Amino acid sequence: MATGERGAIGPAEDQSLFAFAQYDEQAAERTGYSDYSYWGSTVRVFLKNRVAVTLLVIMVSLLAFTVIQPVLPGQKNPTKIYTDAATGLQIRNQAPNREYWFGTNSIGQDLWARIWSGTRTSLLIGIFVGIWEVAFGIGVGALWGYVRRLDLAITEIYNIINNIPTTILLMLLTYIMRPSFQTMVIAMCATGWLGMARFVRNQIIIIRDREYNLASRCLGTPTSRIILKNLLPYLVSVIVLRMALAIPGTIGWEVFLTYIGLGLPLHIPSLGNLVNEGRQAMMSPSLRYQLIFPAAVLSVITISFYVLGNAFSDAADPRNHF
Repeated sequence: MATGERGAIGPAEDQSLFAFAQYDEQAAERTGYSDYSYWGSTVRVFLKNRVAVTLLVIMVSLLAFTVIQPVLPGQKNPTKIYTDAATGLQIRNQAPNREYWFGTNSIGQDLWARIWSGTRTSLLIGIFVGIWEVAFGIGVGALWGYVRRLDLAITEIYNIINNIPTTILLMLLTYIMRPSFQTMVIAMCATGWLGMARFVRNQIIIIRDREYNLASRCLGTPTSRIILKNLLPYLVSVIVLRMALAIPGTIGWEVFLTYIGLGLPLHIPSLGNLVNEGRQAMMSPSLRYQLIFPAAVLSVITISFYVLGNAFSDAADPRNHF
């Protein structure tokens, strides 16, 4: 009985469940749309980090001020030795006042002007060396990790340079060449790319044999396109972090070389020179301002780049996009 009933109503059910689909030209032309943008999402996630945004505003303001400071009215010469008009003596170790906002150093030079001039010098060194480290380091690291026949040659070059202590290599280069801005840049570029190249190489080795890369290789995709389109975009977040740390790291090396007497000449203001001069006067409580002011500027730059690098690295990770 139950079987007969089901047989009786079965055709009616089939007819209602399965209806002939009419062709709709407009529906066929309709395509899916997504307004997702990788860089747009990265910026939105970054802007939600209030600490990073605050430090970004501070860094942009500081960089802008270092550029326009020399043309502002009432600014003093950072290398000029100022003397008292009444006595003709150098205005040495003058505490901060209305005329000398950051005071003067041991030979009567204005610390306000010297600190901003030194910040420009150190940032230029950091930017030049950072760009070289990123461009050359990523290029070498990508070839080192992906092109197997280059692995042995680049590894040997890396081991030779890396086994020489960086400090000794920088000391030799600064001794061979006359101390100058160009010497500092060349000396740091000689070794600055090693860490980035090694890092990129290790990351690419992890992902180079994944299915989509093997498929691209089988289809005859050029090596350069595989590296630029398949590999490096996958590493954007970690590369951005290394890029952000390259500039404060370079400034730190400049300060260290000046500290051991191998930095820029004394007549060229830099954060390294200023910190070294302040260190020599820090034992006197009344002269500690000569160390506090340049150390504060150096700390703001270093901390800001570090926090911004971490924040942008997290924002660049697609897993944090929503």
